[in-house]
Amino acid sequence: MTSTTRKAPERPGDGLIEMAWDPITRIVGSLGIYTKIDWANKTVAECYSTSSVFRGYSIFMKGKDPRDAHFITSRICGICGDNHATCSVYNQNMAYGVRPPHLAEWIINLGESAEYMFDHNIFQENLVGVDYCEKMVKETNPGVLALAENTASPHAAEHGYRTIADIMRSLNPLEGEFYREALQVSRMTREMFCLMEGRHVHPSTLYPGGVGTVATIQLFTDYLSRLMRYVEFMKKVVPMHDDLFDFFYQALPGYEEVGRRRVLLGCWGSLNDPEHCDFKYENMTNWGRKMFVTPGVVVDGRLVTTDLVDINLGIRILLGSSYYDDWVGREQFVTHDPLGNPVDPRHPWNQHTIPHPQKRDFGDNYSWVMSPRWFDGTDHLALDTGGGPIARLWSTALAGLVNIGGYVVSTGHSVQINLPRTMTKPEVSFEWKIPQWSNAIERNRARTYFQAYMAAAALHFVEKALVEIRAGRTDTWSPFTVPDEAVSVGFTEAVRGVLSHHMVIRDGKIANYHPYPPTPWNGSVRDSFGTPGPYEDAVQNTPIFEENTPENFKGIDIMRAVRSFDPCLPCGVHMYLGDGKTLQKMHSPTMMNAV
Repeated sequence: MTSTTRKAPERPGDGLIEMAWDPITRIVGSLGIYTKIDWANKTVAECYSTSSVFRGYSIFMKGKDPRDAHFITSRICGICGDNHATCSVYNQNMAYGVRPPHLAEWIINLGESAEYMFDHNIFQENLVGVDYCEKMVKETNPGVLALAENTASPHAAEHGYRTIADIMRSLNPLEGEFYREALQVSRMTREMFCLMEGRHVHPSTLYPGGVGTVATIQLFTDYLSRLMRYVEFMKKVVPMHDDLFDFFYQALPGYEEVGRRRVLLGCWGSLNDPEHCDFKYENMTNWGRKMFVTPGVVVDGRLVTTDLVDINLGIRILLGSSYYDDWVGREQFVTHDPLGNPVDPRHPWNQHTIPHPQKRDFGDNYSWVMSPRWFDGTDHLALDTGGGPIARLWSTALAGLVNIGGYVVSTGHSVQINLPRTMTKPEVSFEWKIPQWSNAIERNRARTYFQAYMAAAALHFVEKALVEIRAGRTDTWSPFTVPDEAVSVGFTEAVRGVLSHHMVIRDGKIANYHPYPPTPWNGSVRDSFGTPGPYEDAVQNTPIFEENTPENFKGIDIMRAVRSFDPCLPCGVHMYLGDGKTLQKMHSPTMMNAV
């Protein structure tokens, strides 16, 4: 089987120093990153990603009324709960055979667009941005800051910051001008979401069959007035981040290797077109390709598929190095999908969650996260989402299927984003071009461009919703009945990447339910074939550019690599450095394989 492991340099006698950051995230338990650093070669030799909390949603969903699924699964996360609610509603629509009115789908699209804008903004500017701010750069790379002071910003006329150091100062937490501005913008985007779905982050007006939102021209006008202020904000943000990220390549030759891994990207598509989407599994190939973000699997720069049926059937849940017992030999809930295709026993429809708590052992089992993989017929690929946007943009660009009212156009090699004139700024066009690498810088850059993508798409969604209102088509919900038996799936993109909900209904109740958000994909552990998960793979072999000694090491390059995946970081980050303990690399086969 293909492995994306890259071996560290082998030099006899070089010391490895253990360093760990734990916790980093809370999206699926507490994320910890455990590393061994080769200081002689300034590189990360080994990395292990761990999660110390067991969630158990797949267990306690059993026996529940399926109509409660979106309310329950929304609580999986206090940050992207609406993404789970939306995915669950899509799942239920398929199970119940219900097609919401067009207006309801435009409202849901506007709510999700606001969520993308909100979450990407607050993460990029108030969490990731701190990694590149003046204070952090001064502590980790004072030489880089000195260069930034004397480097003019190429797009200063668009964003207003004369030098790269001025951009860095604007990102200083609590004090920086741009940092504070972004906080205000995040409030505005949250208001946009609440206009559409009542409450953020757990929607109160979102149901299978549609929404309970009272749709009026005033509602969409209130949304649009805020959206246009966000559009104007993006005309500043995109060139500012381009200047900042391009500078790091210039200031630190070789920085493209930080967080770099093989291009193995997954996107499940998002934002349905109600004119094509009927939520029938039998038609999922066609309506999936009509999504306003195109689903796809990208391997080594090649778009392998855009077919949601193929994507669904290729999902495998491997236990790998996780704290669970295998379910081989237990009941297989689904042997064939609604089209008659065989379904693998390791598909989420057939998964049994059997927790087995145990002591953490990096040579055996060390995390509560399983190892989701996508099987291409030959290999079990450790797909990542790149934090969401890079996979979405890459898949959409290559597919060339998207034209959102002329606001967003995919060209086959790029994504063109066209923002109209706003109060103080003229019409602007941005183009996201497929990058050379899937690395920390490009994941972060894509996040900025995707904010502009969603602002542009939302303009189209508002226009379409107003067409429905003015035509008198104001229904926002369609009735349905819950069947005794059903097999269903919902696909969308959570803010930080792929999200699917798989459900089996028997006797009118949930018999099996498995939600798979992006963090189990990104934060997965070494699988049954020894292939590391994306966090592990991206950090392993990452070069260390930080100027500090081991005693004062901040681990900024490692943190930038991990944070580029957007692993939900409202929690604090803690670090420890072993008490001077040095590990000697041995030339045994075991150590060689581990490295």
